[in-house]
Amino acid sequence: MAARPSEPGFRGPIVYKLVGITYRQLDYWARTGLVTPSVRAADGSGTQRLYSFTDVVELRIIKRLLDAGVSLRQIREAIGYLRRESGGKPLSDVTLMSDGNRIYACHSNEEVVDVLSHGQAVFGIAVGRVWADTEGDLAHLPGDQPAGDELATAAGPAAEAAVADAAGGVPPRAAPPGPQG
Repeated sequence: MAARPSEPGFRGPIVYKLVGITYRQLDYWARTGLVTPSVRAADGSGTQRLYSFTDVVELRIIKRLLDAGVSLRQIREAIGYLRRESGGKPLSDVTLMSDGNRIYACHSNEEVVDVLSHGQAVFGIAVGRVWADTEGDLAHLPGDQPAGDELATAAGPAAEAAVADAAGGVPPRAAPPGPQG
């Protein structure tokens, strides 16, 4: 991802210590194109790579995915997906999840994407959101109270007996006989 012109750069020693990786890892990832320093690349002997804030965020994501057991090959795919999908916008609203085998990007409560399957959408339902929507939708609608016998049937045999007893009648079903002694 390209750095903004006025964005400061951070040197390798600061970056690899902050991310919790080795200099060799940082160097390898830069040489293989996983995360290249977007403020300034090393252009020969004596020049220092300068990494942008976004570069450091990507490196931290990579480190966390590695710690979760995700392979570097899968991480490369996931980072590529995130770069393509971001369109240059910050990814601060995306949540990544992994079980060590798959990586999912959650863009909202309703949108989850399997980043290793070329952006295949994964079906998800945010139960809390459905609950809240249902509360809101039903709040202004009139509700009907069930009749006593409907309430008892819905609640089960114990409630049926209580309703019948309260009405002075016999429960709709007789209890099975107990063991004879």
